[in-house]
Amino acid sequence: MGLSRRKFTREMKLAAVERLEMGASIAEVARAFEVNANLLHRWRKEFRDGPGNAFPGVGKRRWDESRVAQLERKIGQQSVEIDFLKGCLQRIEEQRKQQALIGNPRSMRKWRSKGEEKGR
Repeated sequence: MGLSRRKFTREMKLAAVERLEMGASIAEVARAFEVNANLLHRWRKEFRDGPGNAFPGVGKRRWDESRVAQLERKIGQQSVEIDFLKGCLQRIEEQRKQQALIGNPRSMRKWRSKGEEKGR
């Protein structure tokens, strides 16, 4: 399966070039915008050649806002589920410790057949 090319909005390109023009380093801006430094050099050159005509194409944001919100909801739901399961595991461990102190572990009764219990 081939990789699709990322498309960047005109606003994003202008924001990146503006940060460069304000004195930020290429590496800083590249990390912030998650793009290659060579791409930033090209954008800056295109902007300097003709600021009014720079970046005429229609771009697409790397992460759509609705997708980000969807992923944040999913993370929240998974956090709730993990907390719930941790609580369940903790209660099970406490029950096992109590049964071990009593000397009649429940797990052993579960595995015995009905015939063995009657013979006791």
